[in-house]
Amino acid sequence: MENFIKRVEELKREKGVVILAHYYCRPEVQRVADFLGDSLALSVKARDIEAKTILFAGVHFMGETAKVLSPEKRVLIPNPEATCSLAESCPAADFAKFKAQYPEAVVVAYVNTTVGVKALTDICCTSSNALQVVESIPQDKTIIFAPDKNLGSYIQKVTGRKNMILWDGACHVHEKFSKEGILELKKSHPEAKVVVHPECRGEVADLADYCGSTAGILSYCGKSDGDTFIVVTEPGILAEMEKRYPHKHFIPAPSIEGKACNECEYMKMITLESIIACLENESPIIELDEDTRKKASKSIEAMVKVG
Repeated sequence: MENFIKRVEELKREKGVVILAHYYCRPEVQRVADFLGDSLALSVKARDIEAKTILFAGVHFMGETAKVLSPEKRVLIPNPEATCSLAESCPAADFAKFKAQYPEAVVVAYVNTTVGVKALTDICCTSSNALQVVESIPQDKTIIFAPDKNLGSYIQKVTGRKNMILWDGACHVHEKFSKEGILELKKSHPEAKVVVHPECRGEVADLADYCGSTAGILSYCGKSDGDTFIVVTEPGILAEMEKRYPHKHFIPAPSIEGKACNECEYMKMITLESIIACLENESPIIELDEDTRKKASKSIEAMVKVG
């Protein structure tokens, strides 16, 4: 592994490439990243950095988002087959038909969508800013929220908005956390704080001491006076948690399938080997239809303005 890491660093310098990586990637992939973050932070970073070439260590829609915001840059992606169950749950053609049923609605789409869906969207959001995005829309407006029904339900509950229409999509990772398993862990660790991503089912989110994005969870764990946390999101985040807060204890929540933790199989498809091959070959690259890119750019820029 150390030889692989050394090779990645050599290639980055040689090729002038900046690596962006999501918290859900493998720990060794996180080690070679120039910037590590959640979807919102990485979207902004992709737009603002000066490098001409970006390698996005993440799933496909993240590379698309980087290209939308930075059309003049070359965006490499190590494994094009690393998709996202949530993005795949909302095909653009199907969503266009759904949207047509509510012509007066404001469309809010989670950044975990394909560029085709973003092009049909008025304003994107992430789990970090979904609440602010929805609250920025006048109360009398109907909102279509896609594709994550769990995040949409959570935002609807927090805001009290009655006029939200939810697309029936979900993340295969967050959908499968076990309420019963978390309650069992609480019996063994009654002092533990439960931190939950809002893509989880409502009955799981209801157990949370804190419910928020990956960045929000990291911040909460640092500020909390607790020293033990049951972490109800993709366990890739544990590497950064343990790095930042070595004196605290983090327990991954179990899945309904009986697994000790619930990993994203797509994020784990990004490996050091695939990054090396991508850097050596300077491919695969993200290529987008320009008309679709421009339409998608408007919805992403609208999100970035909200923050």
